Amino acid sequence: MAGPVPALPGSFNPSADSVYSDQFGFYTMDYKVPGLSKVILDKLNMKDYKEYREALEGKGKVGFRSHKEMFQKLEETFKFCARCSKLPSDFADPKALKRCIKCLNVYYCSKECQKTDWSLHKKFCKMLHKVSIDRLVEWLIHTGDLPFPTEAWSRPAKDVRCWNDWLSMQGDLMGRLEPILSGQNMTDLWTNSCRPRPDEAELQKSVWRVCSEFFSRSLTIGLGIQMSRLDPYSRPLTVHLVGAGHNETLGARTTDLDELSHMFPGHQGLEVVMVGPEVVQGPIMRPPLRAFGPRGRVYISAYKGLYHEFWEEKVEKGEAAKPDLVVGFHPGFHASQGLGEGWLPTLLLLRDFNIPALFTVFNDEELQYSLQILLELEMDIKDSGPNPFSSQKPEQVQSSPNHSPSHCSAFYIYFQGLQETQTEQEETNTHS
Repeated sequence: MAGPVPALPGSFNPSADSVYSDQFGFYTMDYKVPGLSKVILDKLNMKDYKEYREALEGKGKVGFRSHKEMFQKLEETFKFCARCSKLPSDFADPKALKRCIKCLNVYYCSKECQKTDWSLHKKFCKMLHKVSIDRLVEWLIHTGDLPFPTEAWSRPAKDVRCWNDWLSMQGDLMGRLEPILSGQNMTDLWTNSCRPRPDEAELQKSVWRVCSEFFSRSLTIGLGIQMSRLDPYSRPLTVHLVGAGHNETLGARTTDLDELSHMFPGHQGLEVVMVGPEVVQGPIMRPPLRAFGPRGRVYISAYKGLYHEFWEEKVEKGEAAKPDLVVGFHPGFHASQGLGEGWLPTLLLLRDFNIPALFTVFNDEELQYSLQILLELEMDIKDSGPNPFSSQKPEQVQSSPNHSPSHCSAFYIYFQGLQETQTEQEETNTHS
């Protein structure tokens, strides 16, 4: 029988008003797999959550002696019985957990647990096999091998409505994928990953899925520009990326959103300011522009803090340009107990200043919760639905593998300003 749910190590237990999403992630892990957060910290050679945060923010390091040790330790953070949630420490023999030979992604402590769980696991086994490959291939983004280089767009942005349209402009990708597949970093990856190298066809598909998540950010921002009917050719545009965290800023480069220049060739200048309390130090940590950005280029800057603080400290003082559009990737306000501290002031600011905003969510359930909150705040929701440029890389909930995987930016919500009241609508109809 499982013991009581352990609290997070140290004094960094999540409070009711916490704004740190990954802290909630650690907390919920222990509800599903008691002790898993401690296992993860141990494998990363960290004492507590504070050290984890410092490492993400570039103030500390994860101490691995080799890439082989790194991949081995990361794999061990997935070792728990998918049926009964027991960890290796729960057994006299730590090797009692055996990995599913088909997906290479989930573990079972006994044949009985595996057999009992098969009716559920078989629904996700093939997808989880893709997840297990993508999780490793994603490392090549940090080595600089990914994403693959892209071509200039041969069609106007309004005619590129989905991934198939985008891919049709890229031509034969094999010439760009081959150096990645045959490169030394790909070889080292599978030498050190403690599992067999997939065949070339599987690797090609994995490289595409991983890159789709990278390019999805630029294309989704471009989608927001088009929905807002902004014209990047008539004047420079400023986009604020709210709720940015380590997913967008860890290892970020100043060229990460250059696909926007392919999308709008010859534009008058685009600035994207990443704002959030979890922004990570790096090359993009530079001051936002006061006015116009460099013509034909995308300028990326960042601010570490909550958005309403950024607005008061920078925008209102004229030290940063006002936004033409605000974008948020997975803000998570639907699940945040700290809505009052973190998101409510931001949402009200967007509403009251009538700023066009495009937010993305992982799945339909999150979409419905988010829509409900926005409606309660009397937001004027212009549109919502599946994102045509959703990431193609499936995402597994680490502590609950046998569930339908999500995809980054799978759905969007586009909203602006305050809902019109019935009286206002009647007056508008009368004047028209």
